Amino acid sequence: MRVLKFGGSSVAKPERIRQIIEILKDYYKKGDKFTVVFSAFGGVTDSLIEMSKTAENADDTYTEMVQAFSQRHIDAAKELLKGKRLKDALKDLDENHQILQNLLYGIYLVREASPRTMDYVLSFGERNSAYIIAHALNEEGINASYLDARKVIKTDKNFGSAKVDFELTYEKIKEYYSSRPEVQITTGFIASAKGGLTTTLGRGGSDYTASLLAAGLNAKHVEIWTDVNGVLTADPRKVKKAFTIPTMTYAEAMEMSHFGAKVIYPPTLQPALKKGIPIYIKNTFNPSFTGTYISEKSDPDGHAVKGISSISHVALLTLSGGGLFGVPGIAARLFNSLAQAGINIILITQGSSEHSISFAIQPQFANKAKKKVEKEFEYEIQMGIVEPVKVEDDLSVIAIIGENMRYRPGISGRLFNALGNNGINAVAIAQGSSELNVSVVIHRADESKALNALHEAFFLSETRELHIFMVGVGLIGGTLIKQIKEQAQFLKENQSIEIKFVGLSNSKKMLFDTDGIDLKNWKKKLMASKEEANMSIFIDKMKNLNLSNTIFIDNTANTGIANHYESILDASISISTPNKIATSSSYLKYQRLKTIAKKRGVQFMYETNVGAGLPVISTLRDLINSGDRILKIEGVLSGSLSFIFNNFNEGVQFSDIVKKAKKLGYTEPDPRVDLNGIDVRRKIIILARETGLPLEATDVKIENILPKACREAETVDDFFKEVEKANATFEKKRAKAASKGKVLRMIASLDKGKASIGLKEVDDSHPFYSLSGSDNMIVFTTERYKERPLVVRGPGAGAEVTAAGVFAEIITIGNLLS
Repeated sequence: MRVLKFGGSSVAKPERIRQIIEILKDYYKKGDKFTVVFSAFGGVTDSLIEMSKTAENADDTYTEMVQAFSQRHIDAAKELLKGKRLKDALKDLDENHQILQNLLYGIYLVREASPRTMDYVLSFGERNSAYIIAHALNEEGINASYLDARKVIKTDKNFGSAKVDFELTYEKIKEYYSSRPEVQITTGFIASAKGGLTTTLGRGGSDYTASLLAAGLNAKHVEIWTDVNGVLTADPRKVKKAFTIPTMTYAEAMEMSHFGAKVIYPPTLQPALKKGIPIYIKNTFNPSFTGTYISEKSDPDGHAVKGISSISHVALLTLSGGGLFGVPGIAARLFNSLAQAGINIILITQGSSEHSISFAIQPQFANKAKKKVEKEFEYEIQMGIVEPVKVEDDLSVIAIIGENMRYRPGISGRLFNALGNNGINAVAIAQGSSELNVSVVIHRADESKALNALHEAFFLSETRELHIFMVGVGLIGGTLIKQIKEQAQFLKENQSIEIKFVGLSNSKKMLFDTDGIDLKNWKKKLMASKEEANMSIFIDKMKNLNLSNTIFIDNTANTGIANHYESILDASISISTPNKIATSSSYLKYQRLKTIAKKRGVQFMYETNVGAGLPVISTLRDLINSGDRILKIEGVLSGSLSFIFNNFNEGVQFSDIVKKAKKLGYTEPDPRVDLNGIDVRRKIIILARETGLPLEATDVKIENILPKACREAETVDDFFKEVEKANATFEKKRAKAASKGKVLRMIASLDKGKASIGLKEVDDSHPFYSLSGSDNMIVFTTERYKERPLVVRGPGAGAEVTAAGVFAEIITIGNLLS
């Protein structure tokens, strides 16, 4: 014998009932013995409650609700039945609906819907549903019979959540089924007390009915048919990559249900659990899928963690003080005071110091609990040996669950590492000695982020999903998107990294998609977006989405955006940026940003600030971290200036080379930022600070190579006009150097704590002489590299290499988050 149960969503519409009939026909054809429990049609129980409340409030519109209720069931009968069966069913339904109408009229007259009356009202949902479906099964050739569960399930008179008389119920079930060979189509949720009074079994009542029938019949197993593919590793509304748990134990299922898994409810498991009857959780809309199998047996080779669940809103109360230490009976007094107030405790934690006890409860009871506990410890509080109860609201509890955790070391380490890497603070921690459950209280705003981070850590540890919010989608940003799109498959297969662009913004529009923006048509979508660009709103949205493994990319040269770095890092979001403004502004701000990043455990990466994609900053850090001492740094640090002077040859106008550099994207929008040495100054400042020198912009000596008229031109166009006038000046400098066999190079130098930038003549014995294209070259003279300095050389400008540098940092951050 098998016991099947179908929930409200499975029977919400006639077409869904037809799907169920097809499932049951397969069982029937195979010769399987089974009985089926049905809930009320989807939404019907709520509508019965609503019409009762409406009648209780003396609002005669309840009659319209009764009419809608009646019509829905009549329509369903007409869809599923025909001929004599339809005629008989309509007659019985009409009688039922008339009784309901009279019952509600009574509520309307007395202005009261007692729990006893409400149980009777609610029974009409299941009774109509099972009755219609029983007839529909007969219509399809299945020998079925309608069973009103009130005949076999017996309870006390605790209306609303009646307690079952198991011995009598099992006796009645065996007796009833033994003399009836038909497939019994049973009402879920309802039962009866002595005298035949209708009662209900409370939340999850239809599942409970199925479990009771299974226990009474010693069934082979129970099948709970719902609208999801079994018990999932996490709530799919919060964790989109949640998947079905194939097998789990009763204990694991109980823990998952306690922490919010909606497909099962703890009491429903008890009758089956006591008799060792397995339970399947299956999907009505995907009947071929195996679903979840719940039994006594554990899988020692399975995942250490079976599932991750949460309770979305709790309050944490803490009783603390020296007066608790070593005093017997403290916990008993505390929990007795809560029990007397009827307050259920979700979680308890106490440190070994015995200085405090914390417990989580439903937030609506927080004030009541505080008063009760403070009343119990009134004397100790007055004496000052116990503090008033501390209440923390707006919290959530997340839990990792699995019987195999006890056999696998490092589970807690992985848990807290995943939370820490995403800036999620643990407010309280609890773990039982069975190691079946590790629970952590966190801030409610972090619940979804925590669930996703933990799900990735325990179930998708082979694949890290990075969420990118990027500002600046021009040359560098557009190229970065192209590079990531082309490399996506390789990264997934070889690096186990999946990169999703969740937010994009240019100077006019911004676009968000938590599922990841389609990189094939991101430009079109961004242009079509109705959201006007607003950096404050963009950053607030990024923070409020609070996604795990979030990285902010700034491809601009915008001061306003750089001013947001502090709040971004403080929100535990890593940053990768080619924007040099933040790192080259005041030394105090530079230190502050680095300190916040370290404090929050996130990355602030800016390798592309100096040398685009070249490993300049990382090389310098490696030298310092390995104990080397920096003596001198020299560099051609500007790809744009390198390109300009590498190509400033005889017969070439200086202004033409500058225009070409701007066109190729090597220079800033205003080339004077490069030619005035401002951009180079930023880079030498950054390198100096990486060595530990508190260098400011005013400490850098810069040789002005542009004539005054060029420097003071009002617009970029005016600047180019002035540069053309200065062509002869630059040609004279070039020719002078060439006459000595030398070339011109714009060189930045850091020597003995002093920084300078100037246009120098170098001969063929100097490393900078052979530079070509837009190459940068940085020469590190150190204690270890004194005779032959360490040279880093390569392209120092251009969208491809800069984007590649940011790309590399994204991967580095992703690996550090694992």
